[in-house]
Amino acid sequence: MSDVGQLLRRWRTTRRMSQLELSTETGVSARHLSFLETGRARPTRDMILRLAERLAVPLRAQNELLLAGGYAPAFAESDLKGPPLAAVLASLRDVLAGHEPFPALLIDRHWTLIDANAAVAPLLEGCAPWLLEPPVNVLRLSLHPAGMAPRIGNLAEWRTHVLHRLDHQASATADPILRELHGELSAYPGGLSAAEPGSLVVPLRLGALSFFSLTSVFGTPLDVTLSELAIESFLPADAATAAALHAGS
Repeated sequence: MSDVGQLLRRWRTTRRMSQLELSTETGVSARHLSFLETGRARPTRDMILRLAERLAVPLRAQNELLLAGGYAPAFAESDLKGPPLAAVLASLRDVLAGHEPFPALLIDRHWTLIDANAAVAPLLEGCAPWLLEPPVNVLRLSLHPAGMAPRIGNLAEWRTHVLHRLDHQASATADPILRELHGELSAYPGGLSAAEPGSLVVPLRLGALSFFSLTSVFGTPLDVTLSELAIESFLPADAATAAALHAGS
C-alpha cells in the first residue's frame, strides 16, 4: 500500500465513510478507490484534491497527501511573523480591539494564544504566572487548577463543553497534539455535568460575569496558517455582565 493510499484510507475511515459512499459522492468508482488505497493505482494531483475536498481534509493535511503522492503542496504556509501575513494580522488585531469591552483572543490550531485584546487581562488575575508564560495554551489556562478553574462558577459544565469540543476537533483533524491535550485536560479535577435544562448556550460564569463564546474563522483560506487561526470572543450572556464590562471600560 502506498503512503498516499494509506493516508486516503485513514481520512476516509476517520470520516466514517465506506468506499461506496465516497464513490457515490465523488463520481470515482469504488474499484478505483480500492486500487488507490492499496497502491495498485497512483492518484493524480487533481484526484487527491478532489477526494480531500469531499473528506473535508484540512489544508495542512491536503499538502501532506500531495507530498505523499509525489506532488508539490497546493497551499502556502506563511510565517505568522513574516511580511505576507502582516496586513491580515493587523486587520485581525483591529477585530480584537473592536470587541472591547468584551474579551476576544486570537488562537492557532492547538489553542495557543497569538494575541488578545485589553479586556482579557482582568479575567486572568490570580492565575499562576507560569501558565501565562508564552506559549500560552488557553484551554490549559482555563481548566488548570492553578489557572482560571477555581473562579469558574459552573466549572463542571464548562469543562464538559471544552472537552467535548476538543475531542470533536481532534477527531476532525486527526491531530495527535490535540488528542494529547485532551488527555491532559481530562485528568484535571472539576467533574463533568450536562448543560442546564432550557439553556440556549453553555455559559462561562466567572464570578458575577456570565459569557457565551463565539468562534470566527476565515471563510475561504488558501494559506495553511490562516486556515488554522480563529478568533474566540466572549460576549455578555446577560444584561448585568454587559453593564459591568461597559462600566469598567
